[in-house]
Amino acid sequence: MKFTQFLKTRGAIAAIFMGIFYAVAMLGIFLPGYAAIPGNVDKLPIAIVNDDTGEYGAKIADQLEKNLPFKNIETDVANKQALKDLEKNELALVVHIPKTFSEDMQKGETSSSIDFTINEAGATTISSTMKSVVTEINNQLSTQFSQQTAQGVLMNFNVPKEQASELAKKIETAYVGNVVSINEVPNGMNNNMLPMFLTMAGYTGAMIGAMQLVGAFKENRRKASKTRLFIYVQLTALLIAVVASLAATGIAYIINDPSASKFLSIVGQQILNYMVCFNFTAILIFLVGEGGMILNLPILLIQTLANGATMSREMMYKPYEWMSHISPMYYSVQAYFAKLYGSISPSHFIWPLIAVGGVAILINIAIVAFIHKPVPVENSVSEDKMESVKNETEVTA
Repeated sequence: MKFTQFLKTRGAIAAIFMGIFYAVAMLGIFLPGYAAIPGNVDKLPIAIVNDDTGEYGAKIADQLEKNLPFKNIETDVANKQALKDLEKNELALVVHIPKTFSEDMQKGETSSSIDFTINEAGATTISSTMKSVVTEINNQLSTQFSQQTAQGVLMNFNVPKEQASELAKKIETAYVGNVVSINEVPNGMNNNMLPMFLTMAGYTGAMIGAMQLVGAFKENRRKASKTRLFIYVQLTALLIAVVASLAATGIAYIINDPSASKFLSIVGQQILNYMVCFNFTAILIFLVGEGGMILNLPILLIQTLANGATMSREMMYKPYEWMSHISPMYYSVQAYFAKLYGSISPSHFIWPLIAVGGVAILINIAIVAFIHKPVPVENSVSEDKMESVKNETEVTA
């Protein structure tokens, strides 16, 4: 065989096609997706809560609302509700100006500072961006209030010398911003990315498993009814889900060492994640065969951006945002953030994940029932008898 003949073989053509297709798909999906950072930071929702009864609070709230680079700023929400929304990652930052802020500032006291609250149990881009924004805000406010305090000192220039040092301290400490981080994630990128890695481990395994099990389904059509084979496929997938989930969770505990009390909960979600992803990716394979894997790859790549681990829905471009609403990976990642590091129930994301899986399995049932044509099932009893007669004939001979 010549090299040119080898290049024309099915395997060589498939390898060449996949090499080009995967490179184009990966770069064509990742580069536009990540272009949303930091360009779409202004779409992040934040809340400014002003409880101050004096003049400073209103001025600061108005100044922040005009100068902060965010288009969606809530100002008519109570601090308690804003913090609840922050827990659910429905807000990216909560700025709270306390009731006695103006009074304390006029007295030169720093006991009542502005609180900037950030939820770290969410997309990495949001927490890092909010910290940078808060640092800049605090620097500007510190300069502003120091200048105002200095003006007050100059107006009372003829003060005794013994009070000079105290006034100088007031100028230096006229304003101190209080950065509050809730649901802190342990140090290490492995901890921050654990929700995404657990989800991707289940998704990729389920996608490859779907290709193999649907292939087995088609190969054995003459040996059993399509209904029975479909049930066998689901049972086998469930068996794999249990074993693979135990292995994945075990590795996560060896490396990341999360709370021991969450072990069964993580295993349970990982099993659910596998089964949902299995049926989600099996749709195209049941529909178009092995070629469905070619279509599944771009869908996987889109979900790595649309799963909310790196950026929130508000920052995503529309195609990625649309995908997040039907993506098993999005709901699984968010549920893991809530389960591992958050203080809210993950059920807010688990139920949509179940819904996606339920719709996927119904679609697969419909494909098998209406698109896959009936195939006559060979009589296994007759085959056994024929084999027995053949064996007896060979022994007699």
